[in-house]
Amino acid sequence: MAYSPRLWNASGLEFSTAELTGALGDSVTVLPLLVALAATTSVSLPHVLVGFGVFQIVWGLYYGMPLSVEPMKALIGLAIVGSLSYPELAAAGLLAGGVLLALGNLGLVGRIQTVVGEPVIRGVQFAVALLLLEAAVGLSSGSLPTAVAGLAVVGMLAVVGYRQVSVLLVLGLGGSVAVVTAGLPAPQMPAPVLFPAGTPSLSGAALEGTVAQLGMTVGNAAIATALLCGDLYDRNVSPDTLSTSMGVTCLAAIPIGGIPMCHGSGGLAGKYAFGARTGGANIILGVGYLALALVATGALLAAFPLSILGVLLVVVALELARAAVSPVDGHRGIAVVVGVGIVGVAVNVGVAFVLGTVAFWFVSQRE
Repeated sequence: MAYSPRLWNASGLEFSTAELTGALGDSVTVLPLLVALAATTSVSLPHVLVGFGVFQIVWGLYYGMPLSVEPMKALIGLAIVGSLSYPELAAAGLLAGGVLLALGNLGLVGRIQTVVGEPVIRGVQFAVALLLLEAAVGLSSGSLPTAVAGLAVVGMLAVVGYRQVSVLLVLGLGGSVAVVTAGLPAPQMPAPVLFPAGTPSLSGAALEGTVAQLGMTVGNAAIATALLCGDLYDRNVSPDTLSTSMGVTCLAAIPIGGIPMCHGSGGLAGKYAFGARTGGANIILGVGYLALALVATGALLAAFPLSILGVLLVVVALELARAAVSPVDGHRGIAVVVGVGIVGVAVNVGVAFVLGTVAFWFVSQRE
């Protein structure tokens, strides 16, 4: 029987050092993507941070454990590299939210993965990783010495086992440069405006991105996360329940300036690895995001060094690529992953997803 979380399940919340470090571990992959998105699109970073802050707190209380709230990486990656405008991103997020809400309520989440196949989903991840790596090179080219120095710091700390710390250090360095350049602004609450960065616009590119994202979301954010809830926290959470909560998140957050968000097995595992055991980590992180929203002005963002941003995207891209390739077994599965990734970069992710699904079906029939 699937676990049905009790609404506002605040019992057992802890606010310890372990919960704090777990919260910071989850922010490592989120903040670089948010800063990159805000630097390359018309998105309002303060409104995005409010969305993340609110839903970190909401789902921490609802599930009573440190469930992750992450950007939908396929859609966000496509927006960062210029394949989607913010209005298209918002439309894709609303569409994905509606589909996830419907799938969760109809109990259809598990069936999708059996049709698509894990190597295809991993291939989409690999394609987004390659696109982010391409964007990172472009951002870093403006100041190669700074980028090389940043990569050296990340590499050295990663070798000795402090990769998460290295990312926070580089992010903090870029933020410090921005504060020195633009000054620390007075705290200001983002204005409550409907679609502050532009009215959603559904296009062919948005539809293709949505299809690719849903494949990733069903596999990683619903099914894999549900399995981890049992493995790490001994909680029987249904993937359909997770799909429903992700649908609610997108449909509620995007109209107030948020971006497409999901749960994720990587974020949940990261929180656990760094000590988080309760929803207290979500409360801490949510309050942190809300505090950042008060000072994340356009001037401060414009002063953030693009070369440092490139370094952060390299780290995110490599982590995403590793997560895409490492779980896949067999030469044929790896071939599908790499093939989908290459087609995604050469053509687009939507076409790669469709062709990969067909290729995986043929490969499966021959086994």
